[in-house]
Amino acid sequence: MTEYPPGAPPPPPPGQNPQVARAARESTSNRSFIATWLFSWLLGVLGVDRFYLGKVGTGILKLLTAGGFGIWWLIDLVLTLTNTAKDADGRRVVGTTQEQTIAWIVTGVIVLFSWVAGAVTQGFSFLTDQLQPLLPWL
Repeated sequence: MTEYPPGAPPPPPPGQNPQVARAARESTSNRSFIATWLFSWLLGVLGVDRFYLGKVGTGILKLLTAGGFGIWWLIDLVLTLTNTAKDADGRRVVGTTQEQTIAWIVTGVIVLFSWVAGAVTQGFSFLTDQLQPLLPWL
């Protein structure tokens, strides 16, 4: 079955109001959730995620303040992961459930790894400080 007119949006599922389906389509951004998440995670301190979403003014502010001294970066990362980030037109950047799950898992693993690496580094630092008087060649 071909759609008429060509390029028309698909009809809503049975039982769903066509106006509600159209409003949901129009309120969703065409920006990629994965790109927004990666920009927010890796380059959020520089405001790249804000530039990507079309928010140039706040992107410049975020760049000049180093991600709001890290606080703004963390807030934007959480907003992206919870599917509440919006582009310049006020439309939500929505990812699929699979994309969100992957983003949460990867973020969690990286945070956990960072905490463990920091603890191990601190442990070795403490150990070398304690052994320094006993081993003069260190």
